[in-house]
Amino acid sequence: MAKPKRVFQSWKGNNKFLFDGRLIFGPDAKSLIVTFTLILVPVVTFCVFVARNLVHEFSTGSTGYAIMVLAIVFTIYVFLLLFATSTKDPGVVPRNSHPPEEVLGYDSSASNEAGGKPLPRTKQILVNGLPVRVKYCETCMLYRPPRCSHCSVCDNCVERFDHHCPWVGQCIGKRNYRCFFLFVSSTALLCIYVFSMSALYLKLLVDDYGTIWKAIKVSPASVALMAYCFVSLWFVGGLTGFHLYLICRNQTTYENFRHRGLRGDNRINVYDRGCTNNFLEVFCSRIEPSKNNFRGYVHEEALKSSKVGNIQVTEVDTSDGDRRVKVEEDLEIGEDLMKISQRRNSQDIGDIRGRGSDRSPISRSELDFGFGLESQFSSRSESRHSGW
Repeated sequence: MAKPKRVFQSWKGNNKFLFDGRLIFGPDAKSLIVTFTLILVPVVTFCVFVARNLVHEFSTGSTGYAIMVLAIVFTIYVFLLLFATSTKDPGVVPRNSHPPEEVLGYDSSASNEAGGKPLPRTKQILVNGLPVRVKYCETCMLYRPPRCSHCSVCDNCVERFDHHCPWVGQCIGKRNYRCFFLFVSSTALLCIYVFSMSALYLKLLVDDYGTIWKAIKVSPASVALMAYCFVSLWFVGGLTGFHLYLICRNQTTYENFRHRGLRGDNRINVYDRGCTNNFLEVFCSRIEPSKNNFRGYVHEEALKSSKVGNIQVTEVDTSDGDRRVKVEEDLEIGEDLMKISQRRNSQDIGDIRGRGSDRSPISRSELDFGFGLESQFSSRSESRHSGW
């Protein structure tokens, strides 16, 4: 009997795995080498040509050694953040092995756009009491959760999709956004640090040699580092400021660019909980565990997905931090209602035979309700509430 494959070995996305599925990368993971080099080479240059000379300039104390040690430690910290961002599951939603059954609560008008297919292309759910339209992904065969989008590079649906970053070779989503922001902002601080220390060393040389030109001839590396950090800071510093703005609004890069030009001043962001709470959500909330067991076996993962594959989110409340997600396992409900409908059908047949068919047959609406169709379900719910 052949040994079953693990999930990462039969993964349908474009991801690359290392160490038996413990590390997940995007398809452009080789770009990490470029990012690593762009950070490491300037820091090594700084330590060799600037920090080492500052040790001699501050020979009376430990200031020179502190400057070099701080640069090394801070660089290691930046690399750890880069590694965590690139190797962590960004929030990939597991694919379904088959399309879901017709679900309760979909917008019937959207089914006309499906080209005759049984599943609507979109449906609406409630977020903080406001309707939000979610789309059906034909590749992953599921209705995407709110703020989820399909990455064309990795070929996965990612929760709270922000963007695909080629510099880290990974999607930025719900589970690695915090690491990504800390990596970008820490890189900006590292640029400021190297620029400042290089300028300090250049000033000391000007004091010793009297003119700026002689100081540049003595340490051209300082000028090169200052120019490099100045240009880099425009990129990573601007990116840090942009994401600070997004965090204040509880918005993703994808949402910002997608709705730009379509968003008016009166447009409501249903995810915005206030600046303070938005920051707490990003930096102080618990990171949810991955929904994928990449090292598990395929048959176990398929069994797990078959149990939770057809789940419909009917309401999401993020206003006070208490998130209420009501789920209806429509597959199980449909089966139970089918059994009830069949049981009633058999009873009615027995009554017809015993009493001479003086009872009317089961109505079409009851059969539709047994199959879990939303139109009949919603009308019955409204009549039930009005009866109370």
